[in-house]
Amino acid sequence: MREEQYRFSRQSHHFVGRDLEPSVWQRIHIDPWLTLILFSICFVGLTVLYSASTQNTAMVIRQMVSYGIAFVVMAVMAQIPPTFYRTLSPIFYVLGLILLVLVEIIGEVRMGARRWIDIPGFGSVQPSEFMKLGMPMMCAWYLSRKELPPSIPTVFTTLTIIAVPVILIAKEPDLGTSILVAGSGMFVLFLSGLPWWMIGGAIAVFIPFVWGLWNFYMHDYQKTRVMTLVDPEADALGAGWNIIQSKTAIGSGGLTGKGYLEGTQSHLHFLPEGHTDFAIAAFSEEFGLAGVGLLLFFYLCLLARSFYIAVVNPDTYCRLLAGALTMSFFVYIFVNMGMVSGILPVVGVPLPFISYGGTAVITLMAGFGLLTCVHTHTKQ
Repeated sequence: MREEQYRFSRQSHHFVGRDLEPSVWQRIHIDPWLTLILFSICFVGLTVLYSASTQNTAMVIRQMVSYGIAFVVMAVMAQIPPTFYRTLSPIFYVLGLILLVLVEIIGEVRMGARRWIDIPGFGSVQPSEFMKLGMPMMCAWYLSRKELPPSIPTVFTTLTIIAVPVILIAKEPDLGTSILVAGSGMFVLFLSGLPWWMIGGAIAVFIPFVWGLWNFYMHDYQKTRVMTLVDPEADALGAGWNIIQSKTAIGSGGLTGKGYLEGTQSHLHFLPEGHTDFAIAAFSEEFGLAGVGLLLFFYLCLLARSFYIAVVNPDTYCRLLAGALTMSFFVYIFVNMGMVSGILPVVGVPLPFISYGGTAVITLMAGFGLLTCVHTHTKQ
């Protein structure tokens, strides 16, 4: 396994460059398979939203506009050579840190959390979302300039790069986003050929760290979410309501579901946030295991194509960045479905391209713009 990890971080594979003449898709910097799968998932997302929002046409139109902007962002980002992103990476990272510091100083407080900055004439922005791209870009930039596998000083420097924004995001508080941002950086470090003894040591250190996190850092509502995971029925009408209703919706869908627009949990408002964090529960109730299986197939195809793009790239920066983005996307899917099905705490992570929300959609699509960029420009 270590040998394969090292090969991923250092070697270009023999089948890169077999195509002597770039295709039309490569010349316009569009990956047709990636785009087709993304269109399919977005179509499912609109279908779910129309039902889960109790046929709110205005909300569906806003989401369609977000999808349109997101695809434009992906296409534009794909046209820019990877060398530009390589140069931009440390600048983007530093700007993200500055914005996170500004959140602490002048950020807006909503629902007890300070996560947004109001920009006159533009609206509110959430700087932590930018770090979902800035973190893997910076880590890939730094590690691609070092000898790999990384030395101990290189590992500690990378961990410092990861820790600073993660701490700032966790202080907002936004534990879910901080975990995702930390993961995006750790994936780059892992793919760079991190020795297994270091990984084992990190796990050993993580155990007492969790104890300190629980006792001295986590807020009461965050602890409640963890305890609710263990026994949601202990507060069935309070903290456990979301998980109980979500599992009820999933279970009632059965094999083929109740039928489109026939879901009762979301339409009768038993299911909270049926159009955002718990969208997959609403989808499962109406389309059953068969519908969820189809959606998972789309996700699997998207992950397989993305990982292929990462593996075949001959450039270290591009390969590390593409691999980290792919693994981060998998984590988004796993965490959302895990919390909705009751095997993970509820941390407010939306399901990619299915849950309602413009900022998350555009950020995710920008990541796929980077993937398309490093693939199509390398092919030429």
